[in-house]
Amino acid sequence: MNTYQNPYMMFDGMTPEEFEFLQQASASLTENQQKYFMSIYSSKRKNPQDIMLATLLGFLGVSGVQRFLTDQIGMGLLYFFTAGFCFIGTIVDLINYKNIANDYNKKMAFESFNIAKMSN
Repeated sequence: MNTYQNPYMMFDGMTPEEFEFLQQASASLTENQQKYFMSIYSSKRKNPQDIMLATLLGFLGVSGVQRFLTDQIGMGLLYFFTAGFCFIGTIVDLINYKNIANDYNKKMAFESFNIAKMSN
């Protein structure tokens, strides 16, 4: 299988929503810009399973790691100092870990798109 035909398949834990978003985001890029976009995006992307594992750390006393990983520093500090809102926020994040990862990945795709669009 040629990875240049469908380079998005190289990402672990890719959701259908993320796949569709990436295809739409990179459709207007040239081939070189798409390669540059993929290299930038792959370095910034977070795997949903990594977010889930970080959320599980909240039950061991280190709440909020998943929020720090997704650049939500304020929420991470709040989770850390309140024990994940007495574990309720940690449970909610455990249920919604894919949405947390997708939201973060969409922001990173938008940033990567803008950087790739400015390149030649």
